[in-house]
Amino acid sequence: MARFLDRIWIRFGLGIAATVLVTMGVMAITSYVYGQLEFERFRESLPDKVRVEFDLLNAHDMEDSPRAVEIYRQYWLGNRWDTDIFALFIDLLVCLPFGLIAGFWTSRMITQPVQSIAEAARRVAVGDFSVRADARNRGGEMTSLVNDFNHMTDALETLERERKSTMAAISHELRTPLAVLQARLHAICDNVIPANPKEFARLLDQVRHLTRLVDDLHTLSVADAGRLSLHRQDINLVALVNDVLSKYASRLAAHGIQAEMTVQGGIPHIQADEDRLHQILNNLIENALQYAESGGWLGIDLQYRNNDIVISVSDAGEGLSEDMHEQVFQRFQRLDPSRNRATGGSGLGLSIVRTLVELQGGQVSIDKSERGGARFIIRLPHD
Repeated sequence: MARFLDRIWIRFGLGIAATVLVTMGVMAITSYVYGQLEFERFRESLPDKVRVEFDLLNAHDMEDSPRAVEIYRQYWLGNRWDTDIFALFIDLLVCLPFGLIAGFWTSRMITQPVQSIAEAARRVAVGDFSVRADARNRGGEMTSLVNDFNHMTDALETLERERKSTMAAISHELRTPLAVLQARLHAICDNVIPANPKEFARLLDQVRHLTRLVDDLHTLSVADAGRLSLHRQDINLVALVNDVLSKYASRLAAHGIQAEMTVQGGIPHIQADEDRLHQILNNLIENALQYAESGGWLGIDLQYRNNDIVISVSDAGEGLSEDMHEQVFQRFQRLDPSRNRATGGSGLGLSIVRTLVELQGGQVSIDKSERGGARFIIRLPHD
């Protein structure tokens, strides 16, 4: 019942009905009072003998008797039609303020949340995302509308904050390698640093870092625009993971990391983008190389569970606190803030992982591995 009464059209209808009832009630009371006053005025105008007779007729409920009608005709001053019009005028004059007050109150109750939204929208339009609309009354469709507007404003404020943070992070990420390139090239031109293959290799590393950063930003921007295309095909995940691990075998060995893969039960083929799956696994392995080298172990587990294919990438590093589990997927977020871009990457790798997984209809999460490090869990639907 309460939800039914919270609907705006029900409230508006009840408000209009209440306004009409109040106006009609005031009109009835005004008509009654005016009629009584007119009756007393007529009664007082009667001669004493006639008044006594008239009161006697009224006492015996004979106010409509021929004699009472005759008294009315003989002693009533003015035309009865004129009196009714005057009474109606009095009724309207008295009822108008009550009707206006009730109508304004009803419209105010209905339109106040809309007005609050309009005022907030004007401020949002000029870039003030801190403003929020006020529903005043709790419950109902208008309150839901105000809440939805406030949620939209929250999202806009979050997006604006992330945009500013991303722009600052991008400029910071680009400025350092460009400054290094400029300084060392100037030094080479001034013959301060010899132009030898070793120095060119250092410069090339900076260019490669810029290229990776630009490629990562391009991937995320195209995904955000909804224009990142997927080339789905039938994929053997076991073979794909073996291929990725074989490509990283030398680097993993150089970092003293032992890699192993476990397959639990039969793993069906999946319809997915092979290149994007390669990119997801590459980024997770790169993350382990940067942050979990001390653990000396990397494990990739495959299993088919609840109509999902689950890929777990675990390490034996220092692990992460629970409050960092969601932050690691934010852009330009490094697991260890003390690391610079030379040792900790650009902070976009895990953001790309989540973007590519969700783009293929999956989910990615993080928890603690059986060896104390981090474990990234990817769930991909099997159609």
